[in-house]
This record gives sequence, structure tokens and C-alpha cells, in this order.
Amino acid sequence: MPTSDAYPSTAAALLPLVGGAANITSAAHCMTRLRLGLADPSLVDEEGVRAVPGVLGVVTDGQTYQVVLGPGAVARVTAELRTMLADAAAHAEAGPGPVAVPAGGGAPGTAPPPPPAPGAAPPADTAGELAAVGAGLRAARARRNATPLKAALRRIADVFVPLIPALIGCGVLAGLNGLLVNAGWLPGLTPALTAVASGFMALIAVFVGYNTAAVFGGTPVLGGAVAAVVVHPGVAKVTAFGVTLAPGQGGVLGAMAAALLAVAVERWCRGRVPDTLDVLLTPTLTVLVAGLGTLYGLMWAAGAVSSAIGHAADWLLVTTGPLAGLILGGLFLPLVMLGLHQALIPLHTTLIEQQGYTVLLPLLAMAGAGQVGAAVAVYVRLRHDTSVRRTIRSALPAGLLGVGEPLIYGVSLPLGRPFLTACAGGAAGGAFVGFFAMLGDRVGATAIGPSGWALFPLLAGNRGPLPTAAVYAGGLLTGYAIGFLATYAGFRGEAPGTEGADGPTGSEEATGAQGTTGPTESEAPA
Repeated sequence: MPTSDAYPSTAAALLPLVGGAANITSAAHCMTRLRLGLADPSLVDEEGVRAVPGVLGVVTDGQTYQVVLGPGAVARVTAELRTMLADAAAHAEAGPGPVAVPAGGGAPGTAPPPPPAPGAAPPADTAGELAAVGAGLRAARARRNATPLKAALRRIADVFVPLIPALIGCGVLAGLNGLLVNAGWLPGLTPALTAVASGFMALIAVFVGYNTAAVFGGTPVLGGAVAAVVVHPGVAKVTAFGVTLAPGQGGVLGAMAAALLAVAVERWCRGRVPDTLDVLLTPTLTVLVAGLGTLYGLMWAAGAVSSAIGHAADWLLVTTGPLAGLILGGLFLPLVMLGLHQALIPLHTTLIEQQGYTVLLPLLAMAGAGQVGAAVAVYVRLRHDTSVRRTIRSALPAGLLGVGEPLIYGVSLPLGRPFLTACAGGAAGGAFVGFFAMLGDRVGATAIGPSGWALFPLLAGNRGPLPTAAVYAGGLLTGYAIGFLATYAGFRGEAPGTEGADGPTGSEEATGAQGTTGPTESEAPA
């Protein structure tokens, strides 16, 4: 376990490597990743970031730079980094202090450069050329990632990722309360637990609207105010397209659409309303126009889309259960690797609002089971590679609890083929759960976030707690088994860069101990 001094050291090491405080426009985190908004991504020293102790990998996605640090550590490093950014901002606002000017001239506060050593070649040109090449490669990768689809998915993730801690906490309490109600225990406490667990979900539209406006460049509180219309009881007296609206109709999709409309109206007003009237007219017009647009258009449309999502999920599992589970379980690890899995949060949230649980999350959770099975197989195969085995031992507990990034970036992805066999294990586990869903045994989760063993307290279904838990456990065991067997049979038993299974290894590079994130040599996935 890292010491308390490790987190400030990690933050201090990362700050200059990502271009300094002036280059960071935002700093947030999800369960495992530090998510940095950067003014100029080309200023990042990516190899330096990978080499920082504690960094498990990096994911670049346009303007968002994600540093994988693992659960627990990421929250502490983010807090330290935010403190450093606040100190840097305060120092910049205060202005520089007095500086000394060297007697020999030169820039204030700097020492004159040392004379070059006799016969030494000047390094400036070589360093400049290497820097230019590196900047060009980073710019090319940024252009590849800057597609409209990826930009939209990234923004959607930015809206919902900050909500995950509340979704987890309230989901756990809802599951605990359900167990108490079913068992008939503590009847005096369960109404209070119901209120505590349900309060956030009742007002989640407001939080979604607030975050949407913040992410898309509007005033956050105006986005929240317009989204609050979606859940207000008074909408039950409004009729749109011949249909009487219901509070909450459209759910988080309606709230996001309402906030986006509010952002558009606010921007239109900012460019046309005189400065002297801006503080009065712009908020009023934003709430009025966006609020009426929400009531007489967006809530109806978003309600139709939300219903379609629920019906599609039901049809998918009832009609093509094993196939749907195989595809979803097999493809989820690549989504996690690319950082695109957060874009599924609106679907989960919509299903939870409609049905009380999301049937997609248990299927996707099987990817983590395949990853665990693959990691255990690598551990068995690489008997003499102490570095790989040490990495697996440290990352495996998090993997069992459904946090897959440490195993992805530390073990399976650098080795290449184990990443593919882990996907095979996830596909098998997903097919198992999907098969029972087709038979009528639905397995869902009441909250978003945890998976693996940590999902058991959040399970819900239509057959009761024990059958639901049994189906989910069977899926996990299937994922473990297929992930292990496929990896054990297909992995040659040596890390990239080795001379043989019993010979010296390049394990520091193979395990991602220096932050390696890409597959190497012949083990690279196709």
C-alpha cells in the first residue's frame, strides 16, 4: 500500500510532465483515472508520465488526458494536484517577487549558461529535432482521436462521471434497504433508508442538467434550473401532443436535452442582449424559452427514446440472450481501454429509472471476470518472472472487485494475447448470463460503478435474490474459467523481450511497470 507521502510525490511529478499548471484547464477523476483537460496536449511528456511510480497507464482522447492510477490512489493524487493548481493560481495572481539580475547580464533570475565542453557536439539541434518529432506524433494522434463521435462521447462521460459516487452510495443503500424489507427487519429504520437512498435518484435530472451546462459552456445553475422542470410535480397538469406529461418523463435524457437547449438559448442571448440588461434578461429568457421547449417538445421526445431503450434491452435479452451477452461481454474491455465505457452511463441510468435496475451492467461485468482468469493464467505460466507475478498480485484484488484498469494496463494489454483471451472469457461469461435472461431469469444492478464481487449487494432481478445471485455467480465462474483456459492454452509462457520461459526477462517493460500501455512484439492483438 502506498504511503501518505507517495500521493503528493506522484502529483508533484506529474504536474511538470503535463505542461505545468498553466496547461491544465480542469482536473477530475473517475474510479481509477485522473482526467486532465489540457490547453495544449502537445506539451505532455508522455514517456515521463508513464515512468512516474504509481502510474499504470495513460489514455489520450482529444483534449482529455487520462492517467490511470487505480482505485483509492486516484482520488488522493487528484486532491493533491488540485491543491498544487490552486497554489500556482494564487502565486500567479499575487505576481512575481523581486528577482536578481546576474552581473554578467542575461534574463533576470537565471544563471549564465555554462560554456560547452571542449569537443562536445551542441545538443540543441538533436534535442529540437526529437522534440519536433514527438510533438508531430502527439498532434497526429490527437487528430485521429478528435472525431466528432469521440468528442461527443467524451463530453457525455464528463457529464455523468462526477455522479458515479452518489449512484454507488445510493445504490448500495437501496440494496441494503431491500434486504431489510424482504426479511422484515428493522421496520422503523427502512422508511428512513428509503428516503436517503431515493433522494438522489428523484433529483438526478437536476444534477445532470447542472453538469451538462458546465461541460457544454453554459451557466451550470441555469442548466440545473431548466432540467428541474422534468421532475417537477406540476408537469402532470401539462398536455403536449395530446398526451398529459408525467413527472420525470424522459429521465436523464430529457434533462440533458433541456440543459443543452438552455446553453443554446443563453449563448444566443449573450450575443444580442445589451450588457446593462444581460444580468436580468439572459437568465429569464434562458429559463423561459428552454423550460417551455422542454415541456412542449423535449420531454415527450425524450420519453419516447427512453421507452425505446427499455424495450430494446428487454427484446435483446429475451430474443438473443446468449448472443447479446457474448457481444457485450467480449467488447467491454476494449471500450474500457479506450475510455469509452463511460458513454454507457446514460443507458444504465435510464434503465434504473424505468425498471429499478440495469440489465446491461451484469453482462458487461463479465469482462472483468475474463480479465481475472487471464491474469491468473499468466501468473501460473510466468513462474520465474517475479516482476510480472508481483504486478498481478497487487492488481488482482482490485480486479476481483471489478476495477479492471490495473490488470489491463499492467498485465494483459502489454502482453497482447492475454488481452484477447480475457475478452474471450468475458464473452463466455456474458453468454452464460444472457442465456438465463432468455429463459426468463433477469439479472440487473440497482446502481452503476462496481462490478465483480462488489456487485453482489447491488443485484436485483425478477426471480428473487438467491436465483439472481446464483446466475451472476455462474457467469463470473464461467468468465474466470474460460479466461484462464484460453490464456493458459494460447500464451507461450514468456513476457515480451524474453529469451525463453526460464531465461532473463524484460519484465519491467512487459508488465507496464514503467506505464507501458501498448501491446508489444508478436503478442500484439490483431
